[in-house]
Amino acid sequence: MAVTFPELLRFEDLALLLLRLMVVVEFGASGYYHLKDPVGRAKSLGLSPKAAAALGAAEVLASAALVTGVLLQLAALGLILLGLGAIGKKIFQWKTGFWGKDGYGWHYDSMLLAMNLVIVTTAGGKLVLRF
Repeated sequence: MAVTFPELLRFEDLALLLLRLMVVVEFGASGYYHLKDPVGRAKSLGLSPKAAAALGAAEVLASAALVTGVLLQLAALGLILLGLGAIGKKIFQWKTGFWGKDGYGWHYDSMLLAMNLVIVTTAGGKLVLRF
């Protein structure tokens, strides 16, 4: 028999807001740095500078959507697709394991993917702007 604490369910929307904000911090910062230095970021990722800038723009726009709640599910779905691309690149092109060398594997990407899946399936909770 599982032990549950139903009284904690009243914090569900706050927990979803905090989850969204953590995703925003990660992807927003990543997008900012892609836009700030697309040439440098492109080299480190094996992309063209235009692709790095496009990736940065997508991350920043999706982060804005997660903060406001406007098109939130589409934004989280887009971030899932970006995450799958990152995981695929790490596994198939860079031959990186789950934990990777020195902790630079794709475990972190998987966690962000799961966080975005929660956002997609819950619509981010009630603490969002609705239009």
